[in-house]
This record gives sequence, structure tokens and C-alpha cells, in this order.
Amino acid sequence: MKRIVTIQDISCFGKCSLTVALPIISAMGVEAAILPTAVLSTHTGGFKNFTFRDLSEDIPKIFAHWKNEGIDFDAIYTGYLGSFEQIDLMKEFISAKPDKTLAFVDPAMADNGMLYPGFTPEFARHMATLCAKADIIVPNITEASFMLGADYIESGYDRAYIKDMLRRLAALGPKYAVLTGVGFEPDKLGVAMYNKEKDEFSYYFNEKIDAKFHGTGDIFASACVGALMRGKTLKRALEIAADYTVLCIRLTMPDRDNHWYGVEFEKAVPELLKMLEE
Repeated sequence: MKRIVTIQDISCFGKCSLTVALPIISAMGVEAAILPTAVLSTHTGGFKNFTFRDLSEDIPKIFAHWKNEGIDFDAIYTGYLGSFEQIDLMKEFISAKPDKTLAFVDPAMADNGMLYPGFTPEFARHMATLCAKADIIVPNITEASFMLGADYIESGYDRAYIKDMLRRLAALGPKYAVLTGVGFEPDKLGVAMYNKEKDEFSYYFNEKIDAKFHGTGDIFASACVGALMRGKTLKRALEIAADYTVLCIRLTMPDRDNHWYGVEFEKAVPELLKMLEE
């Protein structure tokens, strides 16, 4: 069985970060170790007066213990990181990994043209230095724009714009650059991938659902890295992750007023497992 370590926060309520990564990866038949970077009472989207406890002080001790115990991983998957210090710690951890270990970075810090609360453009530029250490990065267009210092275009862009952004992301260092939330038609939304070694682009689109939910990026990234560990190519892993995310949203829509804080990803797990067998 393959083993992933996923490194991001625990939002105790809200269906994001570790509370979706752990169950999704485990359900896919992959061992999921975790390293919490912080503990929050809820996620930061739409809740007021949430609690936050930074766990940066514990991270080097955890890394040291794993090293002493000879614990290794087939993939390192980073998500939401709360500080410059945590980014630097992840850079050190990835730099020390064996060559066979996949480094998968989701620079979760922005969406819809805006950074998450507490983040700055300087933080985004520092996140780009972590992406430089990765094999695969999966930013959305907002995150990519901030990391590259590029103007954010919400809609109306063309393939040349996306190709240029992917090439610039790959120039940071990763072997594969992926952009999520890409759409060239009003009713379609999907992902774009660039293979730097082959100078090849590929795209995959689903229906665009007129709704916004927290945590869908975490669901996408978790399903993608899980599929990779099950032996799928990156192209197929992205397709599985996109289809699963769309299904999660679709199943949540009838009760969206009660589940505005996150999607009912649990209901779609059986279909996710079927996708892995295809």
C-alpha cells in the first residue's frame, strides 16, 4: 500500500483541508499520514470569531522523529500553510526527500481574485519558492496570478493566456504545472496541464455548476494525489479528481443552504472508487 503524508491545517468544522484529505485518500486505498500545521475551530470562509492555534513549533520535532524512526512516504502533499515559516519548513522537508517520493503542492491561499484572510502578495511570492521544489503544482488561476505577479483575469481569456501562465508556472521549477478553474466557454469549467519535459498541454472540462462551496479545491487535490498513488497517470488522475469534485457539488446542490460551508463529499465516495477501477 502506498503512503502519503498530507500537510495542512485541521479546521474542526467546515469540510476542508485535513478533514477531507484524510477520509478521501484513505477511502481510495492509500495510507494517509497527516501533519497538522494549525488547528482552527472552523475554516475562515464565512465564519466569525474562529479560534486558531499555530502548530509551527511542533513541525520540526515531528520531522525529526520521523527521520529517527526511518519513516518515509511515497508522496508529500502540502495544502494550506499559514506562515512564511511553514513554507520554509516544507521546502526543507521536500529538499531532503528521496528522489522516488512525489512532491505535490496545492498552494491553497486565494480564489476569485482575492487572497484568503491574513495573506499578502509577499506571502504568495514566497509560496512560489515552495512550488519550485515540487514535482506537481495545482494552483487555481488566482493563486497562479499572485505567485507570478501577473494580472488576474476572471473571464474572457484565451488559450494563449493559459498556456503562457502554465509555462511561467513550470519555469518556477515543477515538472508539471496544473491550473484549476479554467474555462473558455460559459457552461464549461475544468483543468489545464503542462508537461514541461515534453512541452505538451492538455485540458479536461466538465459542466460549470453555478455555485461556490468551500473546500472543493482540497477535495480535488486529495482525489488527484490519491489517484496518482493508485497508479493512474497525471492526466487520468486529474480527470478523476475533476469528475469527483463536480459530483460532490452536484449532490450537495439540493441542500446547499444547509451545506454552504462545504460539500457532501461522503455521498460521492462510492463513485470515486468506481472511477479508480475504470
